[in-house]
Amino acid sequence: MRWDGQALDSVDDLALPGLAKMAGLVRSTQTPEFSGVTFHEIVCKSALSKVPVQSAMPFEWTINPTRGCLHQCTYCFARKTHEYLDLDSGRDFDTQIIVKTNIVEVLRRELARPSWKRQPVALGTNSDPYMRAEGRYKLMPGIIEALADSGTPFSILTKGPLLKRDLPLLAKAAESVDIGIGVSLAFADTRLQQQVEPGTPTPKARLDLIKAVADAGFNCNVMAMPILPWLTDGDEHLDRLFSQLAAAGASGVTVGALHLRPGAREWYLQWLGREYPQLVGKYRGLYNGGTYASKDYRQWLAGRVAKLKTRYALSGNAAHLRVRTAAPAAERPAPAAGPTTPETLPALQPTLF
Repeated sequence: MRWDGQALDSVDDLALPGLAKMAGLVRSTQTPEFSGVTFHEIVCKSALSKVPVQSAMPFEWTINPTRGCLHQCTYCFARKTHEYLDLDSGRDFDTQIIVKTNIVEVLRRELARPSWKRQPVALGTNSDPYMRAEGRYKLMPGIIEALADSGTPFSILTKGPLLKRDLPLLAKAAESVDIGIGVSLAFADTRLQQQVEPGTPTPKARLDLIKAVADAGFNCNVMAMPILPWLTDGDEHLDRLFSQLAAAGASGVTVGALHLRPGAREWYLQWLGREYPQLVGKYRGLYNGGTYASKDYRQWLAGRVAKLKTRYALSGNAAHLRVRTAAPAAERPAPAAGPTTPETLPALQPTLF
């Protein structure tokens, strides 16, 4: 890849004040295919990120090739991370995208260290590795190959149909490491989906992705999060969603109510006030200024979901978020025809996307 201005600490006219002196910034660039978006291309020092011990996440390591996200989900919990860069968690998060252009090279070095124990790695935890920008930068094939070559099991969670491009590569990688694949889809109503997450592929596109993943021989668990109180928690909507997921070939579904963390809370409630002002007071009562809906609401939603999981045989767990540590090559059985799939593991309540 060619760079304009190789000096790492040079000031780029397109870079915002908080980014102009970012360590490793190579350039800030815009392109007609991504109107209103600026990509800040950096050389990173590390690729693997350790999840804090106190975290409830079912994985210890993550990889995020980018920061910020083109999906523009009003509810995204990762929005606040942009504030660490002196950017805002709203419009900047949607349009100022940090791209770790050398992440494959750095990842290979980290995976080659004697200290690396081949712990499972999760992708899609802070930004979507298959958002539209991946079509421009093509980082995921190198990441997949690096992980597979090192014997490191991994999982991917995405809203992006671009993952279909890499299914042959994933099938090959699954011959040597365990891989989990999950798709994020919580909407059956396309009009509402485009209001809440206007940069994401339509539900139809993601249902087609689920089918493609299943047809490739992988289990495909769906992350149906967040469920939006008074908007997507009705019987008709949930039944339609679960029916569509089952028809597409999903192996299971993980469901959870909207979380309103700082950073996301402000932007989601602003959106709600514009589009559904009659619900603002109800949300204030339900969340009482906090992150989580009331316990009574969460129990009520869980009861509805349990019946739908049984009705549509979607009781598979969130195996895409936690994969087995691969056995040494000498102990592994010969691979079966087609890709292997991760074993079913207890469902947790992760808070991704």
